[in-house]
Amino acid sequence: MSRFTDGFAACVRENGLNVFRMTEIKDGVPETVEFAETNRCQDSYSVAKAFVVAAVGCCVDDGTLSVDEHIAGIFPEYRECMADGRWSGATVHHALKHVLGIPGGCLDIDALPAGSFGDDFLKYLFSLPLNTAPGEERAYSDGAFYLLGRVVEKKAGEPLDRFLWRRLFSPMDFAEAAWSACPQGHPMGATGLYLHSSDMAKLGQLFLQRGEYAGRRLLSEEWVDTVLEREYEFAWNPEKTAYGKGGMFGQSLTVIPGQNRVVAWHAYLTDKSAGPIFEYMQNFA
Repeated sequence: MSRFTDGFAACVRENGLNVFRMTEIKDGVPETVEFAETNRCQDSYSVAKAFVVAAVGCCVDDGTLSVDEHIAGIFPEYRECMADGRWSGATVHHALKHVLGIPGGCLDIDALPAGSFGDDFLKYLFSLPLNTAPGEERAYSDGAFYLLGRVVEKKAGEPLDRFLWRRLFSPMDFAEAAWSACPQGHPMGATGLYLHSSDMAKLGQLFLQRGEYAGRRLLSEEWVDTVLEREYEFAWNPEKTAYGKGGMFGQSLTVIPGQNRVVAWHAYLTDKSAGPIFEYMQNFA
């Protein structure tokens, strides 16, 4: 066990933290520690959004999508549902940055039953009056990333999950993955992605290696640079020594470039109980 993993495990056990499983990839070598007898495939909650960012990048690399492309132009069949004329100014970039103008918490199936939003989630989304014009104000929302998942599907010609299996999951040798879906069967994108911790870590390794995995290029360096510069879901710590994405109940994916290290875990934590583990991570980074 590495020094980092040994210290991480000690922190979890000494503080009685409800962490299920953690994977560290150091210098390309993975090591997984199990703390609880749970199903290996766990909900990654909002860490799913980082996988949507990768899928958007695949489309950008293919030349089928631009982050400056207008949402209304991608979904002309929904124009009549766009109750607020300001939807015409919304772009893919606005969705990636949570500045579409839609209400925070929109399409949050982790808090509300999926039936709360009707059978057609895109129709529901476009029928909402915008709180602000696109680009003016940030409001974190699952709705933005459900929308991005549908953008990927439209551009790729196949559902988000199938597209990612073909472009990333299979080439990166994922064990299994499942994605919660809307009533029409479209993956939620923003949440509900069930993965092994060891596979969640692989996405961090892909970004650490600037779009390459096991010697194979899966994302362009340009897209990796764009994501990290604009902080499309991956956010840097104040010291700029690490970046990552978190999810509800303490899910985490962290990349520490200077140490050639990726750390991912699944857990069931509160903000208060997670304190010791994030302090350990901050001190180590």
